Amino acid sequence: MPTFFSILPLILFTFLLLYKKQSLLKSSVFALGLTVLLVLCFWKILPQPLFISCAKGFFIAWDIFVIILGAIFFLEILRDLKIIDSLSYYLETVSKDYRVQVIILAWFFENFLEGTAGFGTPAAVVAPLLIGLGLSPISAVIVALLGNSASVVFGAAGTPIRVGFAGLNVASVPLISAWINCVGLLVPIFILYFLVKGKKDSKKQFFEALPFAIWSGVAFVLPSIAAVFIGQEFPSILGAVVGLALILLTARFGIFMPSKVRRLKTATKPKNIIGPFKVFTPYVLLIILLIAGKIIFGNLSFIIPFGINHKINLFNPGLSFMATGIILAVVWRVKKAIMIDSVQVAIKRTVEPFLVIVCMSAMVQLMTSSGQNTSGLPSSIALIAKNFENILLPFVAPFIGAFGSFVTGSATISNIMFGNFISIASTAMNFDVSKILALSVVGAAAGNMIALADILSAEAVVGLKNNERHVLRGVIVPCLIYLFLLGIIGVFISF
Repeated sequence: MPTFFSILPLILFTFLLLYKKQSLLKSSVFALGLTVLLVLCFWKILPQPLFISCAKGFFIAWDIFVIILGAIFFLEILRDLKIIDSLSYYLETVSKDYRVQVIILAWFFENFLEGTAGFGTPAAVVAPLLIGLGLSPISAVIVALLGNSASVVFGAAGTPIRVGFAGLNVASVPLISAWINCVGLLVPIFILYFLVKGKKDSKKQFFEALPFAIWSGVAFVLPSIAAVFIGQEFPSILGAVVGLALILLTARFGIFMPSKVRRLKTATKPKNIIGPFKVFTPYVLLIILLIAGKIIFGNLSFIIPFGINHKINLFNPGLSFMATGIILAVVWRVKKAIMIDSVQVAIKRTVEPFLVIVCMSAMVQLMTSSGQNTSGLPSSIALIAKNFENILLPFVAPFIGAFGSFVTGSATISNIMFGNFISIASTAMNFDVSKILALSVVGAAAGNMIALADILSAEAVVGLKNNERHVLRGVIVPCLIYLFLLGIIGVFISF
């Protein structure tokens, strides 16, 4: 019975979200409410750990609130300055070949957006651009979802590890995750395969562009591994920027480019196109401010008192996003009304993810602290972890992370839900905790391909309805291949 009560909030959350089709916020509020009821009535938790757990959940979520707020504000300023539209046009002019254009947008541009904003932004921004290249709406959604995967490990400036595993010892998780995530170099190949599938000369089209797809994967993955040594905020951002620079260099000399140019439609020049200096300056400025913030404030933090003992780092990437947006708005004279509107949009889009993470973080903290009780029962998280104590944990860990992303639409929330369970089970089985957590977060990134929330948001922006089954059919096989390879790597590095 104690074990059943331990998993009951997770069962309720999944039931409400998938079966009753309630929103992520409503599902998480009800799950938190049930958790509070259970720890009070069944575990008989002491008052102090009850208060501390809820407060800690709030402060964990506050970190991510600042990141998302700043990132959305930054993107809204770019949108007002017509920088995103112009950027996509310049990327399309690298090659007239639709396969090259799609991979640049769905891989490098999405990876950059994921590294800066995350939380469904990349697929929602890029899917309409892919339609502009000539893809059908459903194909655009599938390709956009495929591209929004490998970079999720370090998405939203490192949020999945930084916030998702808050309170756990994750010092070596970023580096291990980056190495394991080498599997991600297959993603451009998946995109290419889907693009040419069903065409008359599909085999020929695939092999013509295969060198470019492989090179695109390598060009992102290797710089992202190198960027880990600067900090976990940078792999997805710098991997995309450096990777794209490498692609532009090799494309200029025709290296790895398809032997025959194939088109879906002729690219049209957007109205009011702006110059390349204005297009690329914001991204350069953002990277400079992120690195400067990491160097200056990276080791500075303060502890929340009153027994909460939560450490808040003074370096928050969201502040760099805000500073970049404000500098751009001042230099290029964005109207005050537009700036205010950008702030309002950012707050409006940030509130719900913030509240969801407050609920989920508080729920996990309560489950962890429930052992401090008068009933004599072990904590609910310890009881759940017992079910993860299996010799196959290294193989299964990526699938656990992927399931969390599928259900919640977020690798961060997946890590919040399962990180503690996996950590305790890994310790009990004498596995290296960092390796198992790394496998879980990379699996959660792969699971982002099939995230229900991302599918629905991408469908909404391209005008699709009730096509979830068709979309899932297009992304499920690449996702399973990704996860299976991660599982094999997990077994290899753990034994």
